[in-house]
Amino acid sequence: MATTAPAIPSRVAAAERAAATAGFKLSCTPEVGRLLSLAAAAKPAGTIAESGTGCGVSTAWLHSGLGRGARLVTAERDEALARTAAALFADDERVHVLAGDWRLLEQHAPFDVFFCDGGGKRDAPQEVVDLLAPGGILLLDDFTPSPEWPPRFAGTVDELRLFYLTHPDLQATEILTTPTTSAVLAVRR
Repeated sequence: MATTAPAIPSRVAAAERAAATAGFKLSCTPEVGRLLSLAAAAKPAGTIAESGTGCGVSTAWLHSGLGRGARLVTAERDEALARTAAALFADDERVHVLAGDWRLLEQHAPFDVFFCDGGGKRDAPQEVVDLLAPGGILLLDDFTPSPEWPPRFAGTVDELRLFYLTHPDLQATEILTTPTTSAVLAVRR
């Protein structure tokens, strides 16, 4: 029996084309995208947030799982990228693309799902955790798998990953997204 990869949602494909046109190469992978869709679907009436919109690829993945009663707010500091992403979602009032620093998201918190891919992840990790509602899902990607504990990167302990994996307010795990990449998935207690 032949198997094929799951279909890419049409809005994701449109965002990928927009990213290619803009020369933006930092969009999430389909493996992470499917996790984002799943996380959004788990909170059908939730407030979903994203830091680091880019051209909207990860936003489109979140959108693909968005429930009718949910809302999605995303922040991108590059105004041209934010405009590109906003155009992709202009027909859906549940989606709001903010042009500016990730801290603009604070006024929309607490979050039932937070994909922290831009600002906050490294520079203010405690603030990221504080923006989650109880039971809120946090997803962080772009890690390199480490078979050691504590996790290591470039020969030293990866303090950032360790922060999220051992935070007392989070139940967290690291999952492989590809053979060479991983993500931290956490739920706020």
